[in-house]
Amino acid sequence: MRFPAGNGAGKLILRLIVGAVVLFHGIAKLFGGVGYIAGLLADAGLPRYFAYAVYLGEVFGPVLMILGFYARLGALLVAINMTVAIALVHRHEIFSLTSQGAWAIELQALLLFGAISSMLLGPGRLAFNDR
Repeated sequence: MRFPAGNGAGKLILRLIVGAVVLFHGIAKLFGGVGYIAGLLADAGLPRYFAYAVYLGEVFGPVLMILGFYARLGALLVAINMTVAIALVHRHEIFSLTSQGAWAIELQALLLFGAISSMLLGPGRLAFNDR
């Protein structure tokens, strides 16, 4: 089996899947609010209004990634968002396994490192710009 030459399709798939999965979380927060995150931030000694930054990492960033318009910036926003999410919500699971033997934060890790990979690789030729 022959695959198309070049890596534009792979970069597109990476951008689309990471962007879409994170965007669904952002849409849920658009409709449900960020009260839970504000509480976590307050418990960590940070201002509650920082919770609104989740919209940058879960709505704005993913949209940039999906469109391929300043996709590296979008991926950076997603990576920062996922780092904060792991630190605030999932830090107690970092060294844990589920009952099926999976890493407890495998989804969060895949989204974090998928975003970092997308940021480093760039959006590819199937994008609005190469940023």
